[in-house]
Amino acid sequence: MSKLIKPKNYKALLDLKQTEQGIKLIKEFFQQNLSTELRLRRVTAPLFVLKGLGINDDLNGVERAVTFPIKDLGDQKAEVVHSLAKWKRLTLAEYGIEPGYGIYTDMNAIRADEELDNLHSLYVDQWDWEASMTKEDRNIEFLKDVVRRIYAAILRTEYITCETYPQLKPFLPRTIHFVHSEELIQMYPNLTPKEREDEICKKYGAVFVMGIGGKLSDGKKHDGRAPDYDDWTTPNSDGFFGLNGDILIWYPVLERSFELSSMGIRVDKEALLRQLELEDKMDRKELYFHKSLLEDRLPLSIGGGIGQSRLCMVLLQKAHIGEIQASIWPEAQRKECAELGMNLI
Repeated sequence: MSKLIKPKNYKALLDLKQTEQGIKLIKEFFQQNLSTELRLRRVTAPLFVLKGLGINDDLNGVERAVTFPIKDLGDQKAEVVHSLAKWKRLTLAEYGIEPGYGIYTDMNAIRADEELDNLHSLYVDQWDWEASMTKEDRNIEFLKDVVRRIYAAILRTEYITCETYPQLKPFLPRTIHFVHSEELIQMYPNLTPKEREDEICKKYGAVFVMGIGGKLSDGKKHDGRAPDYDDWTTPNSDGFFGLNGDILIWYPVLERSFELSSMGIRVDKEALLRQLELEDKMDRKELYFHKSLLEDRLPLSIGGGIGQSRLCMVLLQKAHIGEIQASIWPEAQRKECAELGMNLI
C-alpha cells in the first residue's frame, strides 16, 4: 500500500461512460497513426508460446512466466508471453517483410510478479511492433527518427482526445528530448535512476532515455534489459553505448515521470554474443530463436512496445491504471482508491 501515489484533490474528469468511449477512441486512432507513421501491417499474435524455445521475453530475468501443461502435447509446458520482442522478429522473417516495413499487434500478458500500484497491474496490454531495417540504418540517428515518429502519433492522439472531451487540456510538449542514461549520471550524480528520470522529465516534459541495459560509469545499470533483443552495447555516434531506450513523459496528475514505451534497435549476431557473454547466458545460443539469429535466418530489425492502458490513462488524465482496465487489486487498495476518487473498474 505504501507504493500507492495519492494525488491531492483528485477528481476524474470523465465519467465511466465517457472513459470507455475515450479508450475506444484512443486505441483506434493511435494504432492507425502508428501503422501509418512506421508502415506497419497488423498481424495476429499468440497469448502463449512453448517453453524452452527462447521465444518468450525474459524482461529483467527474474519475473516468473505463467506456465501450464498442454494435454495433447504430452503435458509439454506453455508460457503466457511477457512480451513479443522475439516472436515478432521471427514473424518478420516468416512474412518476408522488406526493410522499411513492419508489423504491429495487440499483446496481452499476465505478469504475476508485478508490485501493484498506480501504474502496474497483473494484466499488461500493449501495441507490440517490429520493423525490418538495413545494416546501414543501425545507428542512433535512425533510432531517434523512429522515436520522433511515434511521439508525433502520440501528440495527434492527444489532440483528438482533447477535442472530443474539452474538459481535458493538452499538456505534452511539442518535441521530445533525447538524453543518454550516462549523461543523466553526470547531471544528477546523487540521485537514483528513477529520481534522475523524474528530474529530466520535469525539465523537458517528454524524454527518450537511451542506453538502457548495460553498466554505466557508477558500475550499475540504469535499468535491466534482457540480453537477446535490444542492443545496449553497440557504440553510437553520440559517444555512448546502446541503441535502445524508453519514451518517458512528465505526468502532472501524479507529479512523476511516466514510461509509455520501451524500444530499440535489436541485436545483430555480434551484439547478441557480446551481451549473452556479459550476462553469463551463453547457454541460450542453442535455443531456437538464438540459433535462427546466429544462422542469419532473421532480418535486422527495430521494435518495441507501447502500453495501451498507460497511453489511455495519460490521455484521459486518470490517476490509476485500474480506472482504465479491469484487473485484480488487493481489496484494501481498491477501497483506498475509492476514497481518493480513483474508482477502479
